[in-house]
Amino acid sequence: MKEDFNCATTATDKKITFIVYILQAAGLFVGLPLIAGVIINYVKRADVKGSWLESHFRWQIRTFWFSLLFAFIGIATYIFLIGYFILIADGIWMIYRIIKGLLYLNEEREMYPRS
Repeated sequence: MKEDFNCATTATDKKITFIVYILQAAGLFVGLPLIAGVIINYVKRADVKGSWLESHFRWQIRTFWFSLLFAFIGIATYIFLIGYFILIADGIWMIYRIIKGLLYLNEEREMYPRS
């Protein structure tokens, strides 16, 4: 359901949000696109301020930082075997966040509903 928050959201902003999700998905295999995606988020963040896409940018930025944290923990504990499971869980968690974000983007829904 499309909601109007009195803020102009352009088709370009939606395309940029979509591209960042694709970069995050590519980042599962090669890390550089993931970094490029978060840079785009920070650079374009002001353009979506106050719109329903702002929640997607917040979702994407949090996905990046928490995934990076879990990856470092996984790598640091890899020699104890638990790191292997942490890295797998991190990958699954990222896939979940990317898919959920893309579905909500397609439906033009906010990631965090306003109360």
